[in-house]
Parts: sequence; structure tokens; C-alpha cells
Amino acid sequence: MTKCSPKNIKREPESQLLITDIFISNNKGKATVKKTRCQETNTDTDHSIEAHRNLASKCLKYVGAHVSAAGGADKSIENMVKIAGQSLALFLKSSRSWNAPPLQKSTIDKFRENCKIYNIDYGKFCLPHGSYLINLGNPDEEKRSRMFSAFVDELQRCESLGIRMYNFHPGSTVGKCSKKESIKYISDCINEAHSRTDFVITVLENCAEPKCVGYKFKELSDIIELVKDKKRVGVCLDTCHLFAAGYDVRTKDSFDSVMKDFEETVGMEYLCAMHLNDSKGQLGSGLDRHENLGLGNIGMECFEFIMNDHRFNNIPLILETPDVNNDEKIYKKEISMLYDLVEISK
Repeated sequence: MTKCSPKNIKREPESQLLITDIFISNNKGKATVKKTRCQETNTDTDHSIEAHRNLASKCLKYVGAHVSAAGGADKSIENMVKIAGQSLALFLKSSRSWNAPPLQKSTIDKFRENCKIYNIDYGKFCLPHGSYLINLGNPDEEKRSRMFSAFVDELQRCESLGIRMYNFHPGSTVGKCSKKESIKYISDCINEAHSRTDFVITVLENCAEPKCVGYKFKELSDIIELVKDKKRVGVCLDTCHLFAAGYDVRTKDSFDSVMKDFEETVGMEYLCAMHLNDSKGQLGSGLDRHENLGLGNIGMECFEFIMNDHRFNNIPLILETPDVNNDEKIYKKEISMLYDLVEISK
């Protein structure tokens, strides 16, 4: 699940909208959370993209968000700059439509030009998100064929832009086959898609819901095992999805236990990206509902662990946290919050 749409979020009067402020104590560096009114935060974040770039170069954490690409993929870079991000996710076409016009050369050129202007390594820190319509685990051959065509189209769009990674939800059994069968459908589609493209890495996202493939690490590992070109497959871990699937990431010990499980089951060499989201649901609820950082049931310590752990260096760390009006300014606030959690050795 990526950015929540307005119709999925309860609307409240603007005076009641809440976001999170982070304060780091001088002695232990622990994060505490308070809630502040959204309209009071328009000018209280003075971090620029240059300041964040300097921080990223020191701590090797490249924090960004899923931003709009309305008007063309090139616009996503401009939107990333507005929130002072150091990485980004985007949809390469409408996430809920089968049909889309081909990428124009002017869009491709402008995308690369914007990346050059703002010094963005789009090969490493741009992570498009796949269409919600794609379910490579569907046992219906006719439906899966249509979804596969859309999948290949998105991979080809990545390669046209020079983007080296593509993130997607592996799929679901839709209640009509076993997970083992669904995993075989998914891996077969990935192998065939790799044969039709040149370099883009297919990045599997872990899922929150038990019916979905990728709910447990073993399912991700089983897909990877069947992929022929291991250099072209990876994993993106979503913190909300982890928590909803029963992986407790709230304390240092439990967080390290989860990552040890991932390393032993999948392998850290496959970790390509993270989605940083708090959770509206409880631990093990299977509920895929993102919450703003510090306002959900995960809490801030998990994100402090991530921001100070070398295992998450040099990969996109993408926010997908909601705002009732789809106002991406919340991302600028949360990106600054995350960089404030970094403990940089002097």
C-alpha cells in the first residue's frame, strides 16, 4: 500500500490536523513525540535540500518520499526538491488505469536534466512503484497475461528513463490457488520480464495482509530462489507492513531480531530500499494502513534505529505517510524529523 488517497482517510477540520515534532534530548539522544497543528508548521522547517544533502553524505541515509508525477515523470524531481528529499518514489503512469500514452522523448530528456540540475542519482535513489492493478500471482491465465504486459511496460519505462529499480507488490492468490502456486506464477513472470528488458532490478515489497504473497520473509525468499538472474531481483521492506504482519520493530532487541530473521531467510544483499511508515493497525493485525511517523502503533524508536544503522546506508528510504489533503508538505517535515534522529560522530 502506498500513499493513502483522500477517500480512505477520515477528513477533519484543518484546525484539528496533526503532525509530529521530534525533540532529541541532549543526554541520551532519545526521541520524544508531541503533536502540533498542521497550519503552524509552514515556516518552522528551515532544512533545505542542500542541508539534507550534506547530512545524507555524512550518514549515508537517503530519505525521500512518494511524490506526484502529475504532468510527467520530470515533475517528480521538482516535487522531490520541494520537500528537500534525497530519494523518491513515483508512479510512472496512472496506478489505477491499464492504458497510458508512451513516454515522450521530451519527458525523458527533462527528467534526466532535472536529475542533473539537482544532483540526483536516479539510478540509485529513484524507486518507481508498480501499478495497483498488477497481480502476477493471479492463477487466471488471461488476467495474469494482461497484468504481465502492464508489468513489462513499466519496466521498459524505467529503462527508458535510466532508472535501475522498480518496486512492486508480488501479488495475491485471490483465494483461488495455493501460495506455492502463486509464487511460481510470480517468479515465472519475473524471469520472462527480465528476458524482455536489459537491466532494471525488480524489487519485491513485503506485504501486510496474510492473503498476499510476501506476508512472510520465507515467501520473498521462495520467489527469489526461482528467479534466474539474482542480480536483477531485490526487496523493499515496508515498516508498516512488517508490523502488520507480526514483525515487532518497536524495541532495539525486537528490531534486531527481525533483521536477523530477514538476513537468515532472505539475505541482506537483497535489501534495496525501505518504506518508512508508522502503522494505524496493531502488531500482527494484517491491516495495511499507514500513519504519520510517531502517531501510530510503531512509534519513533524504530525509525531512530534505521537512521543510525549501517545496514540501511546508500538505499532509498521512502516515506508513504498520509495527509488528509494529499499535501506533500508533510513529507518535508518528516524528512527533517528523520535526519534529526541521526547521531553523527564528531
